[in-house]
Amino acid sequence: MHDTATIAGRAPSASHLTLSQIMDQHHTNLMGTVHGGRILNLIDSVAGVVAARHSDGPAVTAAIDETAFLRAVRVGDVVHVDARITWAGRSSMEVAVKVTADRWDRAVPPTDVATAHLVMVAIDDDGQPRTVPPLLPETDGDRRRYREAEIRREHRLALRRALLDGAEEG
Repeated sequence: MHDTATIAGRAPSASHLTLSQIMDQHHTNLMGTVHGGRILNLIDSVAGVVAARHSDGPAVTAAIDETAFLRAVRVGDVVHVDARITWAGRSSMEVAVKVTADRWDRAVPPTDVATAHLVMVAIDDDGQPRTVPPLLPETDGDRRRYREAEIRREHRLALRRALLDGAEEG
């Protein structure tokens, strides 16, 4: 395990990533649009890369919350999955993901498709949590996203406590 005092902090820009992929008929559901599970897979995959880059090693998904599907994705859309670290604790990180789409054959502005926040936990070779670098917000936007992530973290922790208390009573 790393000592947090010896790990240099990192800016969100150091691990930021955007992945683009053309959606085809293999990605569709029975409604003829791209399956939401396919979009979730892309969200989780890109968030995992961003978390691994920030933490210098593997990270696993601990939670996916605040996922919102805003518009359907169609065959022929180019999906862009943009992810960035918004908060880092001792071993966990929040990754914010925004998904947009545009057409493969037209120069049109992308439309918002989905958003999500994921909690990723850095793990060592034995699958145990390991320390991650602190996040060093650079811009006003980074600092705003960090504050918002802290609020989401408090909500997640309060919900977890309430669910655990309810399970013990029931």
